[in-house]
Amino acid sequence: MKYYIIAGEASGDLHGANLMRALLKSDPDAQFRFWGGDAMMQVAGTPVRHIRDLAIMGFVEVVVHLRTVLGNISFCKRDILQWKPDAVIGIDYPGFNLKIEKWAHQNGIKAIHYISPQLWAWKKGRIKGMRQYLDRLCYILPFEQDFYATNQMPQALYVGHPLLDAIENFQASSTGFDSGKPIVALLPGSRKQELKRSLPIMAQLALLHPEYQFIVAGMSLIGEELYHKLLPKNSPVSIVYDQTYALLSKSYAAVVCSGTATLETGLFHVPQVVCYRANPISIALAKAIVGSRINHIALVDLIDNSNVVTELLQQDFNIKRLEEEFRLITDEEHRSRMLEGYRRVEQKLGGTGASLRTAQAIIQTIHKQ
Repeated sequence: MKYYIIAGEASGDLHGANLMRALLKSDPDAQFRFWGGDAMMQVAGTPVRHIRDLAIMGFVEVVVHLRTVLGNISFCKRDILQWKPDAVIGIDYPGFNLKIEKWAHQNGIKAIHYISPQLWAWKKGRIKGMRQYLDRLCYILPFEQDFYATNQMPQALYVGHPLLDAIENFQASSTGFDSGKPIVALLPGSRKQELKRSLPIMAQLALLHPEYQFIVAGMSLIGEELYHKLLPKNSPVSIVYDQTYALLSKSYAAVVCSGTATLETGLFHVPQVVCYRANPISIALAKAIVGSRINHIALVDLIDNSNVVTELLQQDFNIKRLEEEFRLITDEEHRSRMLEGYRRVEQKLGGTGASLRTAQAIIQTIHKQ
């Protein structure tokens, strides 16, 4: 069968690659056409569009790049019609993918969404339309089960979290990170906007703590020049590219920009401080929409519904507060409590196999008339 898969961000690229592998196990003759990154390229060759050209976040940023976004949507529709897939599969990236999936359904193509948008936080009104045009929704967070049961979406299926598969399949390297000092990983985000707001503040910690080795988990798709531009001159911070899991496997502590990386860090059992800054207008709009429904942004906190990690947001993300929280995650008693929280999160996520369950659900959905 022919699968048209769209991932617009780094996390979607990782999950897309594992999904492709799982589809090939169940459908050895599978053909792929995809939007994604380097991980998906290792499975299926050259993407239609690379994620380096797609990662736009925030209300203001989307408006600024609206012409590009609309152009990509139009191109994607033409490309799908020309290739004639059996299914269109959107991985996360809901602002783009839900539009394409609705259009695919209207054109007689199976529409499947993998990794649910955060409807429990905002834009709950989307669920009415998704009920009508999605043939299958595969969601990955355990607390979403109650949400979809309450809102009566029979095509929604809990498949488990694919990060458990990704981390289980990771093969640790024994080289590259041992300098005699404990390692502190800096994960400043997978988008240029995040990187510009987070890395300069994170890097200041290295000047205050020469007893640690600070290493940035860089992404080559962003470009090495920007990382070096954002670091202070003569900074003791080093950078490794496309080795986030290898770095986390060797780290004593971490400072992490909110997103999928907070859960990855937790599953590697690395104590962390979570940080996030965004355009103030985007944040104000988000708060107005979400209201008081959501008390956390870090995935480990959301899954456990508790303060497993500290979240430094907006103006609280400054070097004074970061230094205070960093000292806590290097304190053994505090670390022990955080690691216990991580264990609770793992228990709630369940076991591995999300990619294979999703692949089987996709194939069953295509065959269902």
